[in-house]
Amino acid sequence: MSIAYIFHQQQLLVDQNFQLPEVERLSSDLDLNTGKDVIARDLLPDEAIPAGLQLVPIRQLLTVWNSKQFEDASRAVQLLEWRRNHRFCSHCGDKTVAHHNEFAMICPSCNYHQYPRVQPCVITIITRGEDEVLLARNARNPRPVYGLIAGFVEVGETLEEAVRRETREEVGIQVKNLQYLASQPWPFPSNLMLAFRAEYAGGELQLQEDEISDAAFFKFEQLPEIPFAGSIAHAMIMHVTQGQPVADDSKAWL
Repeated sequence: MSIAYIFHQQQLLVDQNFQLPEVERLSSDLDLNTGKDVIARDLLPDEAIPAGLQLVPIRQLLTVWNSKQFEDASRAVQLLEWRRNHRFCSHCGDKTVAHHNEFAMICPSCNYHQYPRVQPCVITIITRGEDEVLLARNARNPRPVYGLIAGFVEVGETLEEAVRRETREEVGIQVKNLQYLASQPWPFPSNLMLAFRAEYAGGELQLQEDEISDAAFFKFEQLPEIPFAGSIAHAMIMHVTQGQPVADDSKAWL
């Protein structure tokens, strides 16, 4: 029997105590090479959910799992998606095969190797003075949740340049005194969030309206609704406003 990460899109099959099931190994399973008998697979469209198990969104598991458990699940779902998206060679179009002892999809015709990739993203908490923090509402989120400035790192760009560019593009201000805080795998779909703290340096708030519907500097004691506990954005806000650690191994990003 193997411990199994069984996914249906962004949901994971777990028992009532949010523990992973044990299943018979299939030849099509992805071996996660953890040193233990741990596999990953997709739940088939017509496959019934076994009694005693349930599909739970990965985001929800952030609130009940520790950071190591979430990172392991993040790794599993990203590797499954990578394998699913690289069944054919991007050079010649031939069908690929899995490497026998490493995570690589290999083309038998041209020998091109396709490895898993992550997409680096910066997320920044910006303070002004001793007791104000910049929070912004995503234009695509129907809920009135205020989070942090974030975006993908572009080709040829340093992380610091990405922080300054994303801040300038989304809210029109300049920042200074950048400080790296932490990172978090974020499998939606295959991102690595790199957290920074910065100080307001100047400029007036000018919103990129297709990305940001509202933004303002809030007093630490007067915060609006913020992202859920377990996300790195929540941890960053608690770190700045309440002095909590950004990462705590006993609980996922609290």
